[in-house]
Amino acid sequence: MSVSDKEKEEIEKSSAPLIEHLIELRRRLIWSLGGFFVAFLVCFFFAKRLFNLLVVPFKWATQWAGLDPHKVELIYTAPQEFFFTQVKLAMFGGMVIAFPLIATQIYKFIAPGLYRNERSAFLPFLIASPILFLMGASLVYFFFTPMVMWFFLAMQQAGTNDQVQISLLPKVSEYLSLIMTLIFSFGLVFQLPVVTSLLTRVGLLSSQALADKRKWAIVLSFVVAAVLTPPDPLSQCGLAIPTIILYEVAIWSSRMIERSQARDRLAREQQDAGATVAEKAADTSSTQAPS
Repeated sequence: MSVSDKEKEEIEKSSAPLIEHLIELRRRLIWSLGGFFVAFLVCFFFAKRLFNLLVVPFKWATQWAGLDPHKVELIYTAPQEFFFTQVKLAMFGGMVIAFPLIATQIYKFIAPGLYRNERSAFLPFLIASPILFLMGASLVYFFFTPMVMWFFLAMQQAGTNDQVQISLLPKVSEYLSLIMTLIFSFGLVFQLPVVTSLLTRVGLLSSQALADKRKWAIVLSFVVAAVLTPPDPLSQCGLAIPTIILYEVAIWSSRMIERSQARDRLAREQQDAGATVAEKAADTSSTQAPS
């Protein structure tokens, strides 16, 4: 039996009626929604502590600006604003915590319809995706959020006889939206090697095509950074530069995948050639054998 016949048999074994696929889909959705709901409740219970944790980069920025970090103050101007801010924070945290479970359920649903080599190729990307997202989120938390807030704190104006005092008093909802936007933007950008590697593996993209579009990618990186980040040059360059670096990583990763595929293809050709030679030798020996 040839390799293609084995793959076809494997797919036929995994085939099921439509109703069974719908039942399987419902089960996976229940697990995903249940995991998100539990994570949401846990995050909402600790919402104030989580918000205080997100304020830590703001305190670092006040130290960089030469201010007292113990006097950091955020406000809310509507009675329900802080409550809905906690709900939004709980939803964001619940999605981040439940993402491994949701991704696992998606993989388990589509895995029976994949060939064995496709499943083995897809699994590493499933593991790399949350790791890269956490790397982007860590970069935002430990460096870019303090840098952005320091930039905004530097715009404050001390009150004198000739000028009024202008102080930064951010709203809790606006601060949360800022840091969530930065985390989402960097987490999304850090998925670039994963997406390009998957497209290269399935044959929709090549390393040469990525290299040829490098100039356009640099321009597009600054355009996307201008849209996703606050309107200050520090945060825009802070997102655009890692995007360009990740684009180069994506080119390198695509080249490695292409080399691996070329080696596998050469090994299969040599194996098929050996099998053909063996079959011809067997036919020749059977023909020359005395009756």
